Amino acid sequence: MRDLLTRFLQPYRKQLAIVVVLLLLQAIGNLYLPSLNADIINNGVVKGDAAYILRVGALMLVVTLLVGGCAVLGVYFSAQTAMALGRDVRGSLFRNVESFSLRELNQFGAPSLITRNTNDVQQVQMLVLLGLTMMISAPLMAVGGVFMAMREDVQLSALLLVIIPLMAAVVGLMVTRAVPLFRSMQRKIDRINGVLRENLSGIRVIRAFVRTDFEQRRFAEANADLTATALSVTRLFAIALPSLMLIMNLSTVAIVWFGGHLVDNGQMPIGNLTAFLSYIMLILTSVLMAVMMLIMVPRAAVSAERIQQVLDTQTAITDPAVPELAAGPARGVVEFRDVEFRYPGAEESVLSHVSFRLEPGQFTAVVGSTGSGKTTLINLIPRLYDVTGGAVLLDGRDLRAMPQAEVRGTIGFVPQRSMLFAGTVAANLRFGRADATDEQMWHALEVAQAREFVAEMPGGLEAPVDQGGANVSGGQRQRLAIARAIVRRPRVYVFDDSFSALDFATDARLRAALKSETHDATVVVVAQRVSSIMHADQIIVLDAGSVVGIGNHTDLMSECATYREIVFSQLSEDEVA
Repeated sequence: MRDLLTRFLQPYRKQLAIVVVLLLLQAIGNLYLPSLNADIINNGVVKGDAAYILRVGALMLVVTLLVGGCAVLGVYFSAQTAMALGRDVRGSLFRNVESFSLRELNQFGAPSLITRNTNDVQQVQMLVLLGLTMMISAPLMAVGGVFMAMREDVQLSALLLVIIPLMAAVVGLMVTRAVPLFRSMQRKIDRINGVLRENLSGIRVIRAFVRTDFEQRRFAEANADLTATALSVTRLFAIALPSLMLIMNLSTVAIVWFGGHLVDNGQMPIGNLTAFLSYIMLILTSVLMAVMMLIMVPRAAVSAERIQQVLDTQTAITDPAVPELAAGPARGVVEFRDVEFRYPGAEESVLSHVSFRLEPGQFTAVVGSTGSGKTTLINLIPRLYDVTGGAVLLDGRDLRAMPQAEVRGTIGFVPQRSMLFAGTVAANLRFGRADATDEQMWHALEVAQAREFVAEMPGGLEAPVDQGGANVSGGQRQRLAIARAIVRRPRVYVFDDSFSALDFATDARLRAALKSETHDATVVVVAQRVSSIMHADQIIVLDAGSVVGIGNHTDLMSECATYREIVFSQLSEDEVA
């Protein structure tokens, strides 16, 4: 946690210095007030000197106002610093997560990353806010209180040798037990977020299969688990805090008892006893303030550790130190050379010895049974993953030797699951090209067979789109995603089973329009419907991660048994003929 705070509080050294000065002035004022009160009692009340009482009382009022002003300003600057720190940490987390490859995203998981950027940051932010107001003033008050108490009476100060170790023992025991509990709580908050996120994203499936009760039980189980841990923490503090209060109250009784004897024997003025009691209360209150902070420190430390894990994680996919320069303008030639790919921790490769070439003006289809590695292969082209063997080349350059922005700027990618963002139709299309004109967007929509339904939407291009495209159908979502890729005018088009939600007539019209639109570009499509790719220039057949056939439909029907099996599983002999 220290590294995290040092890193993010560095720009706010000036505010921190102001806070320290204000808290120091506040502590001096608070320590001075009991001494003034003792003077009023000893030299004013006992002697009946009203003028002295008024004079010193006025001074006490001024000191009190100054203390109050310092407290207000201290809290203001503390809050300003804490909020700025929270903003900076969240920004750094988001920027780092944005640079992650799919490997790192899968490593942490979306629910955990959301928790770390919200709840965990809030824990650290609150610690800083209260720490600046309490953690600095508490030691100042405690040390100053001990010094001033000894100044009033050394004999009574001996009680501190018993009081402070007792309180330290209680606090130490509490912190030791609390740290693992808080670490467990944050993991269980991750689990709650995971269950809730999965439930919300899969609500239609849950209702369709009448699994609402099951999901409620699953959430209740995760919720009860978190509640049980939270109750363990609460019980720990329910014992510790009353114990500290008991020590404080017994300390007060002991001071009054022994101090009363000293006053009775004339060894100590009554005003000094009053001041001593005030200092002891300041000391014990400072310890309680420290305890309140220590309650937060373990949880904030766990949160800081989780935040630091994300910040320290470097993406597996990085730009080269010295990028390889292009020999000429981008053409869109994609080549796989003996490519192998294995997911982290997996025993077997998903792709093995994959080699082929994609040329501009060529329409290539990738087919294969479920689990053959089609989507994995497609994800290697925009470098969402790096190969573990061999190389993927774009216009003769290894993707790993090129800046990621250049690679992805050459490609129009439509993933298997079409994703739209909250905003408008135009805002989603301009994800593909920020400076796209209305004319270019309407043209892209026309090619994607989406112009008609967009024109009917209220506002047309400015029609609202809900998060995830929840207010449009699956087929409309796919067509908008395809239009987003078309408006970019890339050299390489990659479609990962992006036509699955379309009816046959729309599918046929879209493919015909695409063929005309992309005649000079490289197009690769992962397809499930054999009927839609029979006229492809090149068909790549995958089986268990290996290429078992490359060619056109006619050649593969005569030479590739796997392709024939796929074709006859969907079409009759008459349809094939």
